[in-house]
Amino acid sequence: MTLEIDRLSKRFGTKTALDGVSFTAAPGELFGFVGSNGAGKTTTMRIALGVLAADSGEVRFAGQPVTHDTRAQIGYLPEERGLYPKMKVIDQLVYLAELHGLSTNDAHRAAELWIARLGLGPRRKDDIQKLSLGNQQRVQLAAALVHDPALLVLDEPFSGLDPLAVDVLSGVLREKAATGVPVVFSSHQLDLVERLCDRVGIIRDGRMVAVGTVDELTRDAGRRLVVTAPSANPGWAATVPGARVLEDRGPTTVLELSPSADDQAVLAAALATGPVTEFSHRRRTLADLFRDSVATPGAPR
Repeated sequence: MTLEIDRLSKRFGTKTALDGVSFTAAPGELFGFVGSNGAGKTTTMRIALGVLAADSGEVRFAGQPVTHDTRAQIGYLPEERGLYPKMKVIDQLVYLAELHGLSTNDAHRAAELWIARLGLGPRRKDDIQKLSLGNQQRVQLAAALVHDPALLVLDEPFSGLDPLAVDVLSGVLREKAATGVPVVFSSHQLDLVERLCDRVGIIRDGRMVAVGTVDELTRDAGRRLVVTAPSANPGWAATVPGARVLEDRGPTTVLELSPSADDQAVLAAALATGPVTEFSHRRRTLADLFRDSVATPGAPR
């Protein structure tokens, strides 16, 4: 079952929060939704959950508009805490599972399963307000998972988690995806998004500026070279056709080449200055792509 975000638009007074936002998350797909603060990620997720209404556009799941019954199948983690602070961990999870239609016995079994899986066993009878922020986030994650959702929409799920908890959650998300569940999550940890996600969507000022796999999005965006030429004078690469200097750190220069540029011409120019101790291609990362997409007007969609 596919989640479809179709041309969502939303205004708050004079501010345009979303302007024709569209993307899909297919069954079994991990979709990373990234953007700067205020770009529109949370607004999109709230509309998908029915917390907000779009001015125009539609959200569909399994080909049908999202309804109250559909929302009962969604596991949602909001950016802000959505827990009852004076309720015990186990009681909270059982209650939320029952709200999603599980019987009391099934709710208890599911709650205990996720308490154990997310390392909350010693805290199962603690009030939420007595937990650390990291453990509160674990409970929030358990609440999103406890009813065995058919779709996961998670707003900054890794926020506040220590490295071990990040590894556990990463494994959980992969497992859910492997069962055919679409998983959409936002995160500012771009290395994690790049490692986990099948596809990525980048939003800027309420518009999608890039959607695809990291390889697809960086394939035609220019090649990068790292060249170390200890005897070269500053600016030695400026005359190489199609080469743009990104960084110049003493003997090491980082260049971006246009698609038509010849890396051998760069090597020849470097060798003309003396010995070359490093000449290597550097793959663009999601962080590079993100910086370019959010900083460059008219970046490709």
